[in-house]
Amino acid sequence: MKEEEVILVNENNEQIGTMPKMEAHEKALLHRAFSVFVFNDNNELMLQQRAAHKYHSPNLWTNTCCSHQRVGETNIQAGKRRLLEEMGFVTELVESISFIYKAPFDNGLTEHEYDHVLIGYYNEAPKINPDEVGDWKWMPLEAVKNDMLKQPELYTAWFKIIFEKFYQHINIA
Repeated sequence: MKEEEVILVNENNEQIGTMPKMEAHEKALLHRAFSVFVFNDNNELMLQQRAAHKYHSPNLWTNTCCSHQRVGETNIQAGKRRLLEEMGFVTELVESISFIYKAPFDNGLTEHEYDHVLIGYYNEAPKINPDEVGDWKWMPLEAVKNDMLKQPELYTAWFKIIFEKFYQHINIA
């Protein structure tokens, strides 16, 4: 099976090439990504705990799902595809904000992403893919924010960045 490729971009989000995902993370090259935030009618965020065998950030809690767009795929199409692959459902998504972040990991890999935040609504339990997700839960945003301050080591780097810098864009109450 061919390794997934990521879309390399410049700081204006203009595509400048593609590269195998692991190579882009080894070289810390800027590439396109997305982070999906799904809320229920109680304004709770669906969190996922990354599977224990993930190559970075295993067992950490994060937003509903995230990944990389494929060539020719819109942010919304990519978000819906990955939501189905990871969480077992699809819902309508809207684009919120985009930002660039860089987060090195202990294993020598670095996430350097032009991340697009997508927001959706869903009220049922997901059907998680155990290859991707270890667990899931609904949590009010304020509770996430407070827990992240008390126990930051339990959360992924990008999720903490989104909360720190862009909380007002995801706080939909």
